[in-house]
Amino acid sequence: MTGPDDPPGEAGGLASSVCFLDQQSAAPDPQDWPAVSRWRRGERERLRTERLTLSVEARQVNANALAHHLIALLSERCGDLAGRVLSGYWPIKGELDLRPWMETLHARGAVLALPMVETPRAPLTFRRWEPSMKMERGHWGIPVPPKASRSLTPEICLAPLVGWDSAGYRLGYGGGYFDRTLASLSPKPLVIGVGLQVARLDTIAPQPHDVPMSMIVTEAGLQIEPDG
Repeated sequence: MTGPDDPPGEAGGLASSVCFLDQQSAAPDPQDWPAVSRWRRGERERLRTERLTLSVEARQVNANALAHHLIALLSERCGDLAGRVLSGYWPIKGELDLRPWMETLHARGAVLALPMVETPRAPLTFRRWEPSMKMERGHWGIPVPPKASRSLTPEICLAPLVGWDSAGYRLGYGGGYFDRTLASLSPKPLVIGVGLQVARLDTIAPQPHDVPMSMIVTEAGLQIEPDG
């Protein structure tokens, strides 16, 4: 995702959902922001480390399952996506790779965009993306569409999850980019948090600046729909 606080990493292997659940620590009092910040940092590192231990094959299986659920969900809720603007993401740090599905959407007439950091600590911007496009290096070296690619406002926005909770809140990389972006967009797009089922937390101890997702979808299907 173009917008985390630190550079991407790599790993391999296979992770267990039991490992995720056994290591989850209790969230502190939401009113104690310094404690919440420390706790989130620890949970973020734990979940990222676990995610990076997944094998390439396991990631592909999960990504295919997630794409299958997104196809069904968007067909039911949004109908034909031809001409509609959907923002995806460029996968980093073991995020599920949905680019093959996005390429299929493009072939069927959807307009695709990728989020990017143009100004640090400001809301993200969205540039039009096509599968054959030659990419440039953006913030933290993450590939982004070239400057000549026009800016778009997404109607549907995928938000990759490090963690998530039953209230629809997203634990991201800590930079606050998605929250600032969602707060600035009008009209608000349909925001779909996407990630692993085992990244579910009891709560992220949400703060006033946290923005809930419209819905959360994992490889196991639709999990949370706070707006529904």
